[in-house]
Amino acid sequence: MEQGATSDRAEVLAHLLSKDEKQPRDEPVIAANIGEQLSHMGLDGWSISVIRRVRDAIGRIQPARLLEVGASIGHRSAWFYDAAERFETPMTAYTLVEPGNKFAVILHRLRTRYAAESWSSIVVGDPKQLAAEHRAWTVAAATGMEIAETPFETAYEAVVVDGPQQSRASTVRQYLPLLSSGGVLLTTEPNHPTGEVDEEDAEAMKVVHGFNDWIELVKETQPTHHVAFMPVFGGTVVAWMPRLTSGPTAQ
Repeated sequence: MEQGATSDRAEVLAHLLSKDEKQPRDEPVIAANIGEQLSHMGLDGWSISVIRRVRDAIGRIQPARLLEVGASIGHRSAWFYDAAERFETPMTAYTLVEPGNKFAVILHRLRTRYAAESWSSIVVGDPKQLAAEHRAWTVAAATGMEIAETPFETAYEAVVVDGPQQSRASTVRQYLPLLSSGGVLLTTEPNHPTGEVDEEDAEAMKVVHGFNDWIELVKETQPTHHVAFMPVFGGTVVAWMPRLTSGPTAQ
C-alpha cells in the first residue's frame, strides 16, 4: 500500500486517543455508584481520567462489536454502556469477560439496568484460556471441521484489555487477533519497576518480568500494528491498530 495510507492510519489512531470535547465530562451516575462499591470492596481500577479517555476513543470508534476483557464489577463497563446510548448506530454485540462468577452476577445486574440483554453477553472464565479456545475453534471452522460454539464474535471493532499488571502483555497478545482489520485494542501500560529489586522477592520480580514482557510485546507488534501512547492522569493509555497490508507483508 502507499505510504500515505500508512500515515493516515497512524494519525487516526493518535486522534482516537485525544480528548473528545463532545463527550460529557461528568461520570455517569451508575458508574459513580459502582465506583464507590469498588472502593468499599478494596478493589483496584483504572483512574477516572484513564477511563474517560478510553471512553472517548470508544465514542469515536462507535464499534458495532465491543469486547472488554477483565470487566471486574463493571465500573468501566458502565461508562461504555452509557456511551453506547449516544451511538449513531446501535451496538450489536458487547462481550464482557470476567474470570469470577461473583463479579459476573454484578455485571448481569448492570446489563439489565441498561436493557442490554439482547446485545450484550457476559463470559465467565480465564481470559487466556477463552482466547486460546476461540483460536482453536476458528482453525476448526477454517478447515471445514464441525465447530463448537464460541462465546466471541468473529472480530471486534474495539477491544479493551484489563487484568493483572504482570500478565498484561500476554493477555494483549491473546486478544490482538480478535480485532477486525480496522479495529483498535486499548489497554494501559503496566507499572514500571522502580529501584533495586531483590531477585528473591517473588512479587517484585513479577513486576520486572511483566514489564520486560510488555517491552517485547511493543517491539514485536510494531511491524504488524500501529502503536500509540497517551499519558493521562493516573496512567498511560496504549492502543494498537492493525497495519494495512499489501500482499503478505505489512508496510
